[in-house]
Amino acid sequence: MITRREAAQRLDIPIEMAQRHELPAKMTEAALAALEADPPPWLVQSRANRTGKKAVWVHLTCDVCGFTETARPKKWWPTFTYLSCDSHRPSDLPDPFPGDHREEYLGIGSRFVGLVDLPD
Repeated sequence: MITRREAAQRLDIPIEMAQRHELPAKMTEAALAALEADPPPWLVQSRANRTGKKAVWVHLTCDVCGFTETARPKKWWPTFTYLSCDSHRPSDLPDPFPGDHREEYLGIGSRFVGLVDLPD
């Protein structure tokens, strides 16, 4: 059994769309395979409307411990130099290059800190 969230990730649709189109809270792999093999009109339309500019889901990986999670990207997220679980210390990551400074972005996914190294 997979959850609605897992199904949404695998179908590459927002969780809100999965709820709106009444995907069950839990479904079997066979039910998901049937949905992918014969997509309903709303899923066909969703895929046709994609421009490729904005990902529906992104995979986040901690550069310290390797923990991963899938999350919906936010418009305000820059391109991160590093991602780290919020439980790690900044010293667990390499220092910025000389002449660069580091900015931190809290609240990335459920537990990440995004770090961006920028020139001074």
